[in-house]
Amino acid sequence: MEQLNREYLDVLSEEIANRKDDLLRERMDALHPADIADILDRLDVLEVQYLWNLIKTEERGDVLIELEEDVRVALMANLSDREIAEDLLENLDSDDAVDVVSELPEERAAQVIQQLDTEDREDLLTLLRYPEGTAGALMGTELIRVELDWTVSHAIREMRRQAEDVETVHSVYVVNASGQLLGRLSLKRLLFTANSTKSTIGDLFDEGNTRTVKVDEPDVTVVQMMKKYDLVALPVVDDHNRLLGRITIDDVVDLMEEEAEKDYQLASGLSDEVESDDSLWEMTRARLPWLLIGLSGGLAGAYVIGAFDIERFPSMALFIPLIAAMGGNVGVQSAAIVVQGLATGRKPSDSRLLPRLIKEFSVALLNGAICSAVILGASLALGYGWSLSITVSLALIAVIIFAALFGTFVPLTLDRFKIDPALATGPFITTANDIIGLIIYFGIGVLMAA
Repeated sequence: MEQLNREYLDVLSEEIANRKDDLLRERMDALHPADIADILDRLDVLEVQYLWNLIKTEERGDVLIELEEDVRVALMANLSDREIAEDLLENLDSDDAVDVVSELPEERAAQVIQQLDTEDREDLLTLLRYPEGTAGALMGTELIRVELDWTVSHAIREMRRQAEDVETVHSVYVVNASGQLLGRLSLKRLLFTANSTKSTIGDLFDEGNTRTVKVDEPDVTVVQMMKKYDLVALPVVDDHNRLLGRITIDDVVDLMEEEAEKDYQLASGLSDEVESDDSLWEMTRARLPWLLIGLSGGLAGAYVIGAFDIERFPSMALFIPLIAAMGGNVGVQSAAIVVQGLATGRKPSDSRLLPRLIKEFSVALLNGAICSAVILGASLALGYGWSLSITVSLALIAVIIFAALFGTFVPLTLDRFKIDPALATGPFITTANDIIGLIIYFGIGVLMAA
């Protein structure tokens, strides 16, 4: 598409103002739904509504799911229940349709669902019952399935019929009469290996190890499986191995992006998801809790400094920022490595936890020794004297070791209690290490002065 810059948007706005429908319709027809969504995200509400009516009906659903949430919600508020049902939901895969319906107020969602035909309505209601964060909430019901005892000719007829509702055929699944998943059918074997059209699917299908996921498994399990085995689609089954649906790679990529954004915001000290165009109150509510925690940490740090007779050793105040900064940095580094491992499924077992802490201790000891040697030489060169220089060096190595162990232990503990471990890479670690680092620093100062 043309470069989406201010000049291009100004031309569009001018064409909308002059009601150049044919030209605008031609532009929209030439664009991918994702590119149309980018344009709509940058126009004002009235322009979005006008341009929306010029988009092909069959493409509106694909455009809708690509829009920013606030634009999507505002747009749907101006559509009738029938328009949402017939122009949008019926042109979307079931998993995307569920996402759209979930954003509607409960009462309106029920009204929209009533506008759907019986089959679509039942599929949607079934998917809405699965809790958020499970494989069931991610899956779609559109897939190609054939039964074990079907002949090749019967299977091909059924596959053609089912394919009308499937945008992309990732796999053909073989089930028995009870709907239990038995394996996958290779299209190559179907077309080139069958002896005749009267051959059965049982003669052709692959009974190899077909990867599946239970419908109530957490979505993180889905991500790990699809990444580990390089899958583009993963069948979802119930406790009796009955085939319920499938999860495709695009759904997993969207989930990974959402989780990455969530973890980044937690690490940045944001308690809720926020966008740059959110209201003043929403942005304040997301930021304020961790600012207050940081404020409390600052007060605690001031108390630690006040409890120490700093007037006897005024030169120690010069290294307070260094001790606090190093403790915070090391803690965040260690926590980030652990959180990354947890996010990718590399969770240490109880038997491996101690070796993990020993390794982190060894790394911290080496880093601490190098940093302490550097600060010892630098402080002596700057004329601070042996007593203060040794105090700072010993405190620095102790703080680095503690921060590394603390940064490793905290996210593992949070994960064990089902709390997002990404929380540990944010202000929590930094604030805690600041306070404890000062206690260690002044404690070593008192011992050196004794």
